[in-house]
Amino acid sequence: MDIKELMSRYKAGQRDFRNLNLIAANLRNVNLMGANLSGTNLSGANLTRTNLSYANLTGANLTKAKLIDTNLTNANLSNASLSEVDLSQTNLSHTYLRGASLPDDV
Repeated sequence: MDIKELMSRYKAGQRDFRNLNLIAANLRNVNLMGANLSGTNLSGANLTRTNLSYANLTGANLTKAKLIDTNLTNANLSNASLSEVDLSQTNLSHTYLRGASLPDDV
């Protein structure tokens, strides 16, 4: 599934996007609030200013992703890989991080 189709389905009301391969995807400034992205490979993706509040990112691979100024409020990042991510100005309020691999500077 490409980004255009993902956004079209999201706008149509679909929220289940488990186990997608979105390596190096440009999702800058998009709204994916409440999306289920569990198991999705987002390594190297640009998620700058993306709204991922209430999203399920359980087991997602976010290695080397740009999460600058991203809204992760109430998101589930349990068992997610967050190594080498940029979390500058990211909102992690009430984010569930149990078992997540976090960058060294967090």
